[in-house]
Amino acid sequence: MCIPNEADIVLVAVMPSRRDFEIARILGWYRIPLRFAPKFVDVDCLAFYQTTAFGAERQGKIEYIARVKGYELTTRRELFKDEPDHPRVNEEYYKIQIGPVQQLEKPLKAGRWKRLTFLFTLGDVFNTAQTIDDLVLKSDQRQILWKTVREKKGKNQYHVPDDDLVNFNIEQDLLEFLGGWSKIVETSAYYPD
Repeated sequence: MCIPNEADIVLVAVMPSRRDFEIARILGWYRIPLRFAPKFVDVDCLAFYQTTAFGAERQGKIEYIARVKGYELTTRRELFKDEPDHPRVNEEYYKIQIGPVQQLEKPLKAGRWKRLTFLFTLGDVFNTAQTIDDLVLKSDQRQILWKTVREKKGKNQYHVPDDDLVNFNIEQDLLEFLGGWSKIVETSAYYPD
């Protein structure tokens, strides 16, 4: 079972279709259109939020998780060579390579979250959550997330000295860095195929 480590960054990502789930399960990759992607995809685990495509009993839940092995930027043409006439054939996508897709012992239900595209959380928060609502980070947890992101991306790249973190608006700046509030909380639509 893929149980996130305490400090792992977990990206909850929408699983828009059964086809995408089978690709993740069998081929070991998940795609995110670049134009809808969060600005940070170097995460440790992906947890999959299921849409209405999974039926009334399974929609609005996280039932599966996978460890991330790596990622690359590619085109839809490279991902789906059998669809050369697709209208978005030249669009760029993140192809996130993942390990085995594993079922959670206890699924996380949506609660008040009915639609979302991406949600960042930490491994310890994910491991203790009872619902998707519980995945939302509190202020001190967001600081841990930001620190982990900085360590992954390289401290010097952002030139934010540790002394400045006291005056740093962690919530707003972190949300902007990770792709904006609209990509982290519920949205009005899933990204298209």
